[in-house]
Amino acid sequence: MSQSRLSELTWREVRQAGEEGIALLPIGSQEQHASHLPMGTDTHLVEAAVDRALDLLAKDTSPAEVVRLPVLPFGHSPHHLFAAAVSLSAATLSAVLDDVLDSLVTSGYRRIMIVNGHGGNDEIMRLAVKRFALRSQVTVAACSYWTLTSGAEAAGRPDVTPGHAGWFETSLMLAACPDLVRTPLPARGDIEPPPLFDNPPYPGLTVERHGEWERVGGSTDDPSGADATQGDLLLDDRARGLARAIQAFDKATR
Repeated sequence: MSQSRLSELTWREVRQAGEEGIALLPIGSQEQHASHLPMGTDTHLVEAAVDRALDLLAKDTSPAEVVRLPVLPFGHSPHHLFAAAVSLSAATLSAVLDDVLDSLVTSGYRRIMIVNGHGGNDEIMRLAVKRFALRSQVTVAACSYWTLTSGAEAAGRPDVTPGHAGWFETSLMLAACPDLVRTPLPARGDIEPPPLFDNPPYPGLTVERHGEWERVGGSTDDPSGADATQGDLLLDDRARGLARAIQAFDKATR
C-alpha cells in the first residue's frame, strides 16, 4: 500500500490517486495539557500514530494508495478555555469537516478516513461522517487513534486511558516528542470529590458539571509515573490497530 502527501502532489496526481486511493485526514487540537505538555499534544500524537501506521502499511500489497492530508490542528475545546485553547465551535468544526469531505469527493475520492487525536472532536467527527454519507455517494470512516488496539497492549492502564494530560498521553509524548515534555513531571493526588466527567455516578451516564476542569488543574490523572518505554509500546499498539483498520476499510470498500 503506497502512500503520499496531498500537499506534495500535483492536481493530476491527486485525481489519479483518488481512483483507487484512500484520503486520510488527521485532526487534532490546540489546548491546555496541564503544566508539562504542549498545547499541540493531541495533534502531535495523532500524527505520530498515523506515521507509524503508514510505515507498517508500506509492506502491504494492496494497489490502493493512502493520500495523507495535512493535519487539521484545531478542534472543539471550549472546556479548556479556562486556561488556554484555540477552539472551534461544534458547528464550525462540523462545517469544516463537511467542506473538506465535499472537496475530496469533488476531487475524485470515494473513500475517505478521518483519524482523530482529541476527545472533544469525537462525537462531532462521527456525526459529520454519518451526515455526509447520507447525501454523497462515498464511503467515509472515522476513528480516534487511542480506541484502535492490536490486542497486545502489554503496557496498558485502561483505568486512565486515554485521559487528558495524564499517564497515557504523557507516556506517549515521552516516546514521540520527548523534547516537548517539561520535567520534572508534576504529581497529582486524588481530587475530592472526583470530577463527574471522569467518574459518572451511574454507568452509562454522561455528566458535566461547571468548573470541573479548572478544579482538577487541567488533567484527569497523575502523570508522574509516565514512562517513554511504555509510551513507545502503547503507540506501537495503536499504530498496529490503525494499520489493521485501514486494511479492513480498504478490503471492505474496493
